[in-house]
Amino acid sequence: MQDTPPRAADLLAQRLYEAGCRHAFGMPGGEVLTLVDALEQAGITFHLTKHENAAGFMAEAVHHRDGAPAILVATLGPGAMNGINVVANALQDRVPMIVLTGCVEADEALTYTHQVMDHSQVYRSITKGTFLLTAEGADIVADKAVSLATQRRPGPVHIDVPISVADTRVSSPKRRRLAKAAAVAPEGNCLEKARRWVAEAERPFAIVGLDVLYDGSSSVVQAFLEHFGIPFVTTYKAKGVVPEDHPLCLGGAGLSPLADQHLVPLVEQADLVLCLGYDPIEMRPGWREIWDPEETRVIDISAVVNDHYMHQAGLNLVADTGATLEAIAKGNPARATWPNSEPDQVKTALAQAFPTDDEWGPAAVIAETRAALPAETLATADSGAHRILLSQMWNCSEARGLIQSSALCTMGCAVPMAIGLKLVEPQRPVISFSGDAGFLMVAGELSTASEMGGNPIFLVLVDASLALIELKQRQRQMGNRGVDFDRHDFAALGRALGGYGYTVHNRQELRAALDAAQAADRFTVIAAEIDRGGYDGRI
Repeated sequence: MQDTPPRAADLLAQRLYEAGCRHAFGMPGGEVLTLVDALEQAGITFHLTKHENAAGFMAEAVHHRDGAPAILVATLGPGAMNGINVVANALQDRVPMIVLTGCVEADEALTYTHQVMDHSQVYRSITKGTFLLTAEGADIVADKAVSLATQRRPGPVHIDVPISVADTRVSSPKRRRLAKAAAVAPEGNCLEKARRWVAEAERPFAIVGLDVLYDGSSSVVQAFLEHFGIPFVTTYKAKGVVPEDHPLCLGGAGLSPLADQHLVPLVEQADLVLCLGYDPIEMRPGWREIWDPEETRVIDISAVVNDHYMHQAGLNLVADTGATLEAIAKGNPARATWPNSEPDQVKTALAQAFPTDDEWGPAAVIAETRAALPAETLATADSGAHRILLSQMWNCSEARGLIQSSALCTMGCAVPMAIGLKLVEPQRPVISFSGDAGFLMVAGELSTASEMGGNPIFLVLVDASLALIELKQRQRQMGNRGVDFDRHDFAALGRALGGYGYTVHNRQELRAALDAAQAADRFTVIAAEIDRGGYDGRI
């Protein structure tokens, strides 16, 4: 008796399993039932969420721990449209994601229009590519999607799956696997110029970006910086690529004007700037063209050609970061840098700018939480004023120890990301930091946290305002319009949806709630009540 030929959906699912995927997230409709069945049979667990946008962020969080592409599943029409935000975020934040949507066949769409729309046309501008699955080409489409999603720089890829195609048995599937490109370093005059510039630099400075997360070069980056005594900052997404307690580390950078007051002048003093896997999509406009490549030597090592125009470099190397740094360092002796110790002075100034000893307020909440939770805690941050402060104050000892939406800066990501982290790292403490507005966007996912189990901590900073927007409003001397809302009982919401809930007003209450949450058998919501204007002068 011959084995039953696989369905086209099975070939797709098997390729995703081969890529390391073990979890998929979404909301099913009748059009994706075969897809869900195929994923489960391949060994990929499908997790039901309450909204496709949250599903995508859970999937991204899983990716940050297991390295496999994230999987988002959505049915046709409104389901596919609900995922738009998180897919756009994946494109800008360089997250490999496979977006699977169900659709009706072309012939059916000629006369049946209910919920029918051109998904590929919508997704084309926010993905690296979009494909229509065919039965005979299912395995090839699957491999193309995985390869494209994981190539540098990574990003989302969309596959539209017609209902009948998903169910079609494929007797002789055409199997293809694109070989991964080898790591390549520059040669010749470019390499010699880079080696000379590094050897001659007295005041070198490095900016380390999120490309380093994907090319496996973090240990080489650290060794290179140590060998040449180069102080550095990372983008927020790259925090922890080199442990932030390292003496050369000046922390994260990108969105804080307060931090920029100290960091930008240091960059302007540098005689060599090294951009290591640095994607300036994470940076605020204050980092645009902060050096003149005619006056300052700049080496840009990137995964793709520099076409962002945030800055220019005298030497652009499109190459593997680690292999390039090893080639530059070979035979190049260590030497003393920054003879007047300016980076140490900046490090001291930054510590004073972001103190940890406030009696109460957002900085005190972050400092007390960092002190109360173990060093191995994994954290997520929603967008808002608290994210800027958190990214400056929350030290990371490992890459992806704090994850967030850095490029798109979308709200509502922290809670689902924490749920995803806890799913794949059940033994590690996990905490999300949300503003009250962002938390309200995704509060329904607390029920998902309850259903999945585990004890993630959801910390909400409650000031009943869009604090960052309200601050900008006041800075422009505008009236208070459209930024304030009521205070709500978030602790009660946590209890109502299956967890524990605490409202805290000082460090002592916060510490007690954090201690209880770590020992809890399910999730905990901690609502930290802070005054409006608490971020003034802090970010």
